[in-house]
Amino acid sequence: MAKRILILDGHPDPAPERFVHALARAYADGSRSAGHEICSIVLGQMEFPLLRSNAEFRGGHPPQVIREGQEAIQWADHLVILFPLWLGSMPALLKGYLEQTLRPGFAFAEAGQQGLPVRLLAGRSARIVVTMGMPALFYRWYFRAHSLRSLERNILKFCGFNPVRSILVGMVDALDAPGRERWLAKCNQLGVRGQ
Repeated sequence: MAKRILILDGHPDPAPERFVHALARAYADGSRSAGHEICSIVLGQMEFPLLRSNAEFRGGHPPQVIREGQEAIQWADHLVILFPLWLGSMPALLKGYLEQTLRPGFAFAEAGQQGLPVRLLAGRSARIVVTMGMPALFYRWYFRAHSLRSLERNILKFCGFNPVRSILVGMVDALDAPGRERWLAKCNQLGVRGQ
């Protein structure tokens, strides 16, 4: 069954040689080949202000580029977020984009009947792809993948995305050409399956 897929390339550096960009293209190519509809957001090509207060987060008016991102999220059945691990977490620009985009009234509503927030983006799934310089197993077991778990649980699932799946691409700077091709093929196949 064809899906509407939003690919958020969260690498702040627009330089074309960044592996995150190649992974995003491979996912998009696989998706298109399987008949899925694709929309892409390339964070490294965007300009937007960062939020600086709770009042802005709760009551401010998002700029046009953020409203367009919100429309794309509402359109999508499946969200794919790709980014490099920087200082153990997502880059600040990606965090700033998510803060601007996933605001109250769009991504969640204040407390419902049981005192819990209402997840306004329910019915959508998500895939997270993270590249890193360290071995993926080390990040997952020693660091307990804390930043990935925070994005999965505290952000995406909090807003209603479910299921949220992830893959970690470790030792990215040490990957040889066959290693890169294996990861590109994996992302391509995930795109084909719309996962």
